[in-house]
Amino acid sequence: MKKQIQFANQEEKQEFSKFPTKTGRRSLSRSISQSSTDSYSSAASYTDSSDDETSPREKSQVNSKGSSDFCVKNIKQAEFGRREIEIAEQDMSALISLRKRAQGEKPLAGAKVVGCTHITAQTAVLIETLVALGAQCRWTACNIYSTQNEVAAALAESGVSVFAWKGESEDDFWWCIDRCVNMEGWQANMILDDGGDLTHWVYKKYPSVFKKVRGIVEESVTGVHRLYQLSKAGKLCVPAMNVNDSVTKQKFDNLYCCRESILDGLKRTTDVMFGGKQVVVCGYGEVSQHLRFCKIYFEIISCLFICFYLAHSMDGFKVVKLNEVVRQMDMVITCTGNKNVVTRELLDRMKNGCIVCNMGHSNTEIDVASLRTPELTWERVRSQVDHVIWPDGKRVILLAEGRLLNLSCSTVPSFVLSITATTQALALIELYNAPEGRYKQDVYLLPKKMDEYVASLHLPNFDAHLTELSDEQAKYMGLNKNGPFKPNYYRYEKGFKTPHIDYD
Repeated sequence: MKKQIQFANQEEKQEFSKFPTKTGRRSLSRSISQSSTDSYSSAASYTDSSDDETSPREKSQVNSKGSSDFCVKNIKQAEFGRREIEIAEQDMSALISLRKRAQGEKPLAGAKVVGCTHITAQTAVLIETLVALGAQCRWTACNIYSTQNEVAAALAESGVSVFAWKGESEDDFWWCIDRCVNMEGWQANMILDDGGDLTHWVYKKYPSVFKKVRGIVEESVTGVHRLYQLSKAGKLCVPAMNVNDSVTKQKFDNLYCCRESILDGLKRTTDVMFGGKQVVVCGYGEVSQHLRFCKIYFEIISCLFICFYLAHSMDGFKVVKLNEVVRQMDMVITCTGNKNVVTRELLDRMKNGCIVCNMGHSNTEIDVASLRTPELTWERVRSQVDHVIWPDGKRVILLAEGRLLNLSCSTVPSFVLSITATTQALALIELYNAPEGRYKQDVYLLPKKMDEYVASLHLPNFDAHLTELSDEQAKYMGLNKNGPFKPNYYRYEKGFKTPHIDYD
């Protein structure tokens, strides 16, 4: 490992030497794809070859079994990726428990799952669980920056058809999705999506495949909103499961994951000291509500696009418009699910050194395109960190080019993702095995009993023990002793809705 770390330092030194100096600043007009190739995995990928600028699409690679049905950065990184997956498994014992309990029955035998999620060590544990339960899987990434290259290599080596690498261009992104779906002799019958891009692609380009899918599982606010739009328009011809609003998943993902990973991402990319900073969080939905717990680290003084103004004020936050305070802010964090929240006019008014980043799923909240003009200069100072320089010398620090900060610039807790992944796996099992007629062509919540089952699987991690209801207590409450213990409508408050997507 010591040699690997030394190798990483050398690689980082070589990579840093490529960054522009004052005498050679990069023009803002260069393409997104060129910018994308400057970075490497943020998850301590010691074996990543950052000096290899060859696109994976131009490489001919095979795994040890002779298969070439994948496209990753470097298949030779598989061994390192396998160690990353094994580390993740240690804190995902509930998902491993589900795998062991159900793999004998093979509840997903015959399922052909095409997935579009972040490709990390934790997601790999989910994918390999689905395979152990009988599914065939083809996988791609829902974010061009969040893929851990060594993990993608490990999945490809294990036989999973994975098409993803860190730093894809926009064209690469859609090419990878298409390669997952368009495979001769193989047709998906289940979709597992994060953000709705895969579902949208299949709906638009492969309508015959879409109509034959037995179920869709979606985990993000953005993707769920897209599904509801399809349903409302009468165009959703298959049942879909909204796991984003499963109480256990939502509570842990939006609370513990966001409040830890945003701090982690900011620290890794900027080395900033949080004390004394003034921060504006734009939004008060599923994610931004839980960023209030970061208040112990920095002073969040204002908010834009608030669903619940009174609640926000009562939580101890000052409610103002972004344009009223933007000149004084040290950080601007977006998480509304909307578009053009931070416009060029607001970016022009920011002070020198202001950090701008996004915690929403899509890269629409910060108007990055408006910064790609000749009068501004971009400096790549490190992976996923750009200094945008105005003619007067003012610098705004833009993270991950406005894309999802925590998974582009850091990692998220394995335990949290165990809850999300277990929920996704159960949703797939439920939809795939449901008798005909149980689910119509609509969007459903995961049955409450399964939601509570996810929580129960994770209790041993905390050595937690539940008191069982007596017969008298269960009768008094009108409950079954084995659950579910909460009604289907019980969940946490819903957040700000994403904008309309035109499917015509």
